[in-house]
Amino acid sequence: MGKRVIWMPRATADLQEIHDYIARDSRHMARIVAERALKAVRRLSDFPLSGRIVPEFEREDVRELFVHSYRVIYRVRPDRVSILHIHHGARPLRGFTADEETA
Repeated sequence: MGKRVIWMPRATADLQEIHDYIARDSRHMARIVAERALKAVRRLSDFPLSGRIVPEFEREDVRELFVHSYRVIYRVRPDRVSILHIHHGARPLRGFTADEETA
């Protein structure tokens, strides 16, 4: 059995905002992007080290997956994977620290 995957409030809000933004132009594409993000995150339960190390942090426990143009940033713990933030890859990663996990 894999690790438990927990969504932090910020990451949940990020995904909702991304969905809503894309849905302004295409509800269909918004659904596709959200579903792909959810599918990628579910795989982390069994393959938590499958993402690359986030270059801005250079920490083995903080990793990211790419879904379309978005970076899904997460932390690997011994007992869980915490989804921390979803961020557009073309934007600098400012105002975010990998220590924001609260669960």
